[in-house]
Amino acid sequence: METAGKHYKFINSKTGYAIFYHTLKDKFTPDEIKVELEKVRIKVAVDNAIPLDTVYSEEIKEEEK
Repeated sequence: METAGKHYKFINSKTGYAIFYHTLKDKFTPDEIKVELEKVRIKVAVDNAIPLDTVYSEEIKEEEK
């Protein structure tokens, strides 16, 4: 069973570790996705007390079988 939406992981570029996972529903436009991801990126940096410029997001792509 697949869930609707796109899945993202937020990574600390200094360590290379994923530090947060987030899902956005399909209802967002590409511009809205950018805004939402930026909001989450800021929250992740603040919650983890790390510099904002070390946090980035990647979409998690499922491998086709």
